[in-house]
Amino acid sequence: MSKYEEINLSELKVYSVEDRYSKVDLSLFAQKGPVDTAQLLDSLPQILSAKDLKELVASCRAAKAKGKAIIIGMGGHVIKCGLAPLIIELMEAGYVSAIAVNGSVIIHDFEIAFWGATSEDVSQALADGSFGLAFETCHNINSCITKASQEGLGLGEGIGREILEHAPNKELSVLGMAYKHNIPVTVHVAIGTDIIHQTPCADGKAIGDCSLRDFRILARCIRELNDGGVYLNFGSAVILPEVFLKALNLARNIYKDVKDFTCAVFDMNRHYRALVNVAQRPVETGGKGYYFIGQHELLLPLLIKSILYS
Repeated sequence: MSKYEEINLSELKVYSVEDRYSKVDLSLFAQKGPVDTAQLLDSLPQILSAKDLKELVASCRAAKAKGKAIIIGMGGHVIKCGLAPLIIELMEAGYVSAIAVNGSVIIHDFEIAFWGATSEDVSQALADGSFGLAFETCHNINSCITKASQEGLGLGEGIGREILEHAPNKELSVLGMAYKHNIPVTVHVAIGTDIIHQTPCADGKAIGDCSLRDFRILARCIRELNDGGVYLNFGSAVILPEVFLKALNLARNIYKDVKDFTCAVFDMNRHYRALVNVAQRPVETGGKGYYFIGQHELLLPLLIKSILYS
């Protein structure tokens, strides 16, 4: 028993997610389907980031042709920027082997899947202490995690199954569609960073159990990057670059050769950990790293549609 006092959550005030204002809904999402990107890609100069983007597109196509892994790591803003349909489109085309996410992704993906809206007004809600306390979001996700732990599943697997089986908007859920296509989604949680950790139903043992299992699943998936795979980091500046580095280290320790692959970071700014832990250190023994700076809602459609249709 700890000698330090915890906050008492018995009088925590919650509300219904259906009564909350959400900044993002299904009407704002990107659209799946073919677009003519061939001329656009060809028209870009063979200079700096434009040249790098062309090389990365070619590397993704080559990885798929060789049967090598293409692993996506992504943060919650990918969902909040309406890009889930394009990630799903990549899955359906056979370009995704695994997806690693932080805890915010499952929250936004779950809310879109079940209620068709996500992304509350944090500043307004924080002022009165109501931020993140939508009852259905916290209760339902934590229930899924507890059940997943009891069944020996990964966190992403447990959430994906629940979405696929019960959510009305499952076709727009990254986790639900990944589960349908047998693509592992691994969730890497830092306790205290996500709204679902604020409520009494959060089970730290279950969260840790499932997230640790997901880390080991990711390390196994990383083995398949060897000799031509691709790792893409979309918008996670800290957690996923750290997780990727340790999972890669574990894979190299167990499987030996995990080298000669491509890494790329897409983010709004240049971040230290994403730069060194994704674009630099992993490819020092062979391969190539890229760093693209810009808005997700612009760069990721350009990349994904170019891979699929140029």
